[in-house]
Amino acid sequence: MNTTGSADPVLVEIIRNGVIAVTEEMKINLMRTAYNMIIYEALDFTVGVFTADGDTISIGLGLPMFIRGMSETVKAKIRKYGKDGFAPGDILLTNDAYTTGSHLNHLTFTIPIFHEDRLVGFSCCMAHWPDVGGTLGGVTTDIFSEGLQIPIVKYVRAGVVNDEIHEIIRMNVRLPERAMGDLRAQITAVKTGERRFTELLDRYGQASVLDCIDALMDIAEVAARERTRAIPDGVYEAESFMDDDAIDLGKRIPIRVKVIVKGDELTVDLTDVSKQVRGFYNSGATTGVACAQVAFKCITSPTDYPVNEGSFRNLKVILPPGSIVSAVRPAPMRWWMTFPMTVVDTIFKALAQAIPDQVIAGHHADLCVALIDGFQPDTNQLFITGMGPLGGGWGAKRSEDGVSATVCINDGDTHNSPHEQLEAKYPLMVERHALLPDSGGPGLRRGGLGVECVVQALNDFNVNTSIERAVCLPWGLEGGLEGSGNEMLMRRDGVVNKDVPNAKLFRARVKTGDAFILRSGGGGGYGSPLERSLDEVRHDVREGYVTLAAARDYYGVVLNPDSLELDEAATRAQRDSLREVHARRVADQGKAPIKIAQKELETLPPGHLAMRCLLPSCCGRWHAPRGFEAMGVDAQD
Repeated sequence: MNTTGSADPVLVEIIRNGVIAVTEEMKINLMRTAYNMIIYEALDFTVGVFTADGDTISIGLGLPMFIRGMSETVKAKIRKYGKDGFAPGDILLTNDAYTTGSHLNHLTFTIPIFHEDRLVGFSCCMAHWPDVGGTLGGVTTDIFSEGLQIPIVKYVRAGVVNDEIHEIIRMNVRLPERAMGDLRAQITAVKTGERRFTELLDRYGQASVLDCIDALMDIAEVAARERTRAIPDGVYEAESFMDDDAIDLGKRIPIRVKVIVKGDELTVDLTDVSKQVRGFYNSGATTGVACAQVAFKCITSPTDYPVNEGSFRNLKVILPPGSIVSAVRPAPMRWWMTFPMTVVDTIFKALAQAIPDQVIAGHHADLCVALIDGFQPDTNQLFITGMGPLGGGWGAKRSEDGVSATVCINDGDTHNSPHEQLEAKYPLMVERHALLPDSGGPGLRRGGLGVECVVQALNDFNVNTSIERAVCLPWGLEGGLEGSGNEMLMRRDGVVNKDVPNAKLFRARVKTGDAFILRSGGGGGYGSPLERSLDEVRHDVREGYVTLAAARDYYGVVLNPDSLELDEAATRAQRDSLREVHARRVADQGKAPIKIAQKELETLPPGHLAMRCLLPSCCGRWHAPRGFEAMGVDAQD
């Protein structure tokens, strides 16, 4: 089949690389000119070029969940003004959460691209501003408390800046110099896209380039359909839970998905995902669609670039309004990115029944970010910053262990802020940043490890965390066990407060010399840990990924504590004794909170490390030593 139509195949490849180069240069110029670390270091932004109809031609590698939001934002601007309503030199702006699907912190600038007096496309940049007004702490319960809302406007009209809009933005942010610097950086990025895309049209001809773009989308569609046909037809369902919405503490939020495969078409039905919640974990419908698209692309074309509209032509998404991933006004949206990560994971979980070789177990599924604000000790000037994203454990898959200390799926190419820069700019000191032993879910293939970060205050400041998946843990597959949950702890006067029901902490005061402790969770395991090779377990112990106690009590491997030599007889006996215990652990994964009698603990094998959680606020899982510490319970060991 000739998937390039009338386009020259050689020119198609040139244009393929050309549009990728355009968006990469947009990305680089934004990084070089931005004022806030969340853009130039953490890379919390996405850039892209789009057709005259708003379809994605190429987006810079960045946040996967923006895959739909930017395109739909461009299309919303087209609907407002019409294709005849744009002029050369226009720059459009919005941060409407229900259009972008995310929160008000994402300002989206768009330039219409003209060539030979014809509208041929759009250049767009969506980037995170640390502050857009609104409250700095606590749980918002409607969009109005979350900051300045900017409808779709022309920030620049035919080359002339609208000073009134500029001043409205400036007046509603706490650090206007930095915010206006990021505004100029975003405009630099979209102008770069406009200029470089126009140069492609000049060099190769408008008709030829647009034909090649159509061909690239057709090629992407053919590949997606071919790989979809490799998935067995059927209806696949899965369920997971989030901890709570930060208002009704302990009330789990259900996420139920259905995936329907028929020939070369795939449908993701999100009808039974929870209704929108009172807390600020909602996101708009464009993010709900993006959940399906991210999962679909991971399965059908993870390394096919550029990311364009053709990749999703055979994907259908069923998404009624009013859910946590299709929220309607005035639902709060500030922490929009958290629940969608688990929606993506749950789609993978459903498809594990059909394509077990191509999906992973649950991952830590949270940014694990701490938002910090305070005053500089020397100037008394307000500062606002963030610690993270921390990175954590990803789920194992059938063929290999999960990766460790890796940023969650929502944020893809987002990086953490270098500790050296944070320490140089703000009154804090990072005491520790290390992998967490035993955090990866035990399995034939072990889940990736989470990370611990200890941050000491050198001057008083406030900290907020909205971290999820502390209780509802990253699940294992095919006999693999759960990874550890995310955690947020406080150390005051040298004592760590471990009596925390979840990892949500709002407007907590950290005094000079005190510290907060962020711990990201691990990924779920894949396959029974009793089948993991003895050499791999021994290697994990040697490298510090797994403790001697966990090697014995989860993997059934007994090692000499001094030499790490294998005790073969004790290992055979230990693995035999753990068969029934392991089956119970697998059955217990993800169950609702259960309080059990003390006598049930006596049924465990002598010297066994893990125990069933006794706290009614927890999920009844079998906890590793770190879990005991967080609950103030001593391990039997």
